[in-house]
Amino acid sequence: MAFDFTITSNVLSTGRTTYSAKLSGGSDPKFIIGYKTYYEGNLGLFNTSLAEGQIYKPEDYISKYGFWSYFIYPTAMAESKGSFKCLNTYDRAKFTFGFMQYAAHVPNGDFIVFFKRLLQLTNAKNYFPKLVLKDNRIYYLSTSGILSELENNLSSQHFMDYLNPTTNDIENQELLCSARLVHWASNDIGHRNLQVEVATTLFKNNMKSYHERFNLDNAPAEVCLMICDIRHQGRSSNKRIAAALDTKGDYYKAFVNLCTIGNTNYQSRIITVRNTIKRLQQQGLLSKKYDAKTGEFV
Repeated sequence: MAFDFTITSNVLSTGRTTYSAKLSGGSDPKFIIGYKTYYEGNLGLFNTSLAEGQIYKPEDYISKYGFWSYFIYPTAMAESKGSFKCLNTYDRAKFTFGFMQYAAHVPNGDFIVFFKRLLQLTNAKNYFPKLVLKDNRIYYLSTSGILSELENNLSSQHFMDYLNPTTNDIENQELLCSARLVHWASNDIGHRNLQVEVATTLFKNNMKSYHERFNLDNAPAEVCLMICDIRHQGRSSNKRIAAALDTKGDYYKAFVNLCTIGNTNYQSRIITVRNTIKRLQQQGLLSKKYDAKTGEFV
């Protein structure tokens, strides 16, 4: 049976508006969906709250993903501090979600891949009963039984609009979709595990692609990780990365160069990534190099 949520709002003493939801007909407590925020003329929600058991910890996944569980960790800390229910509906992506902040605006991108996998979970119908997979595409199923394609190779605009109709206001549809995903991530370990599976697969595949572009065989993990973070956030181009790597094999210098990319606008993020890398290095958890033949770190 499809879940129904009752949505409420409250203005805090600070003047900030918070939106909450409660699962109808259940004993689950009310939970925060997100806070109202303005950003570059847009209006939307954000949720960066942290809760025990709902934060990515690499040691929880080392048995399944090995070194990759640590490799994705600095980016996870920069994106969400590891929060599996991190939410953003106020920028050009219109909807980003999860500990790696998967973004809905990219056709065939990480959010699309992630959501298609979500729709294959057994409880997907409880959360999104009107969304179905057909020929590996996301469709909306109307009450009259008509299917409407929401995304394809060229665009995910219809899917973005389904999740968040506009960035001019906070609509009920936006609140409901946000509530569904926040509740799902908070209450289903399968949802959280899927976030991690998609992230590790994404970074593995990206490393193969980046090796083809930058010749990363035998490159140290910290260099590869910073490249992955730059491209995951999209703060610079491959051309700029290639210039940073042009050090005649001096990987320390290459890493320093990579850490300067985007530092005018994203210094806080870069510091977070770099400090997390340093902590992992101090613990001896990042001392590997990329082996292009196997696509693994050794």
